[in-house]
Amino acid sequence: MSGRGYWLVKSEPSSWSWDDQVRDGTSFWSGVRNHQASNNLKAMRLGDRAFFYHSVDQKQIVGVVEVVKEYYPDHTDPTGRFGMVDFRAVTALKTPVTLAAVKTDPALAGLPLIRQSRLSVMPIEAPAWRHICQLGGISP
Repeated sequence: MSGRGYWLVKSEPSSWSWDDQVRDGTSFWSGVRNHQASNNLKAMRLGDRAFFYHSVDQKQIVGVVEVVKEYYPDHTDPTGRFGMVDFRAVTALKTPVTLAAVKTDPALAGLPLIRQSRLSVMPIEAPAWRHICQLGGISP
């Protein structure tokens, strides 16, 4: 695991979906306006991985992205206070992991996805990362 960081990022599929990410390959992750979520973006390092979570209606983890550019100013923020990172699509989960499945899995009880459900960018501990990868049918 070599010190890699793990995260989960949320997106409304109608605004930016996994299919959009795959189509573009690499893209910036803009629009984060919550200070805690922004601090999580600032903490991301090259090579860190994040689960791509479809929010709103789908509520499921659908893919994995990798940080390819660390935190820099978000051109969509008129205040100049927030930044973004660039992600590259890595792989889709063979089986999407739903929020319902996460909530009923004792191994994931401490996940910020449950405790801070409105947070759009959150850290994931390595054991939870591995477990979700298993549930999704991919290698960690």
